[in-house]
Amino acid sequence: MSSEPSEKSLRRVQKLVDSLTKKSGTTTHPDDSVTEAVVRGLANNIDALGKPLCPCRFYPDKEAEVKHRTWICACDDMQIYKYCHCLLFVNEEGLPITEYLPEGHEGRTSYGLVRDPTPELGRPLCAKAEERERERKERPS
Repeated sequence: MSSEPSEKSLRRVQKLVDSLTKKSGTTTHPDDSVTEAVVRGLANNIDALGKPLCPCRFYPDKEAEVKHRTWICACDDMQIYKYCHCLLFVNEEGLPITEYLPEGHEGRTSYGLVRDPTPELGRPLCAKAEERERERKERPS
């Protein structure tokens, strides 16, 4: 696989990012190099796997993860908790929103409580939080 993603995949990811920042009330990371690295990783995964698999996690089997769908951007954590592990979707200070994460979640442990500046936006799958928490404990990935 080339280290440079295709222009087509980069455009697709940029469209996804633009849409998700509007829908979720988040912004991209204020450090452009963080945003660029994640966007390129997502685009590379589109080229290699056909889906924007989160590039910030380790997967023993990427194809299996694509089939499972938990870490396809916008991942379950983003859609349920409005938490972006990759720091692509953050508040204006560059912090991920942790307000809705369950106690003991790695994001809450790492960043503490980060309030959601736009609670009226995002979290389309918030009703699945209990199910996600069960999965997180039973199937760590």
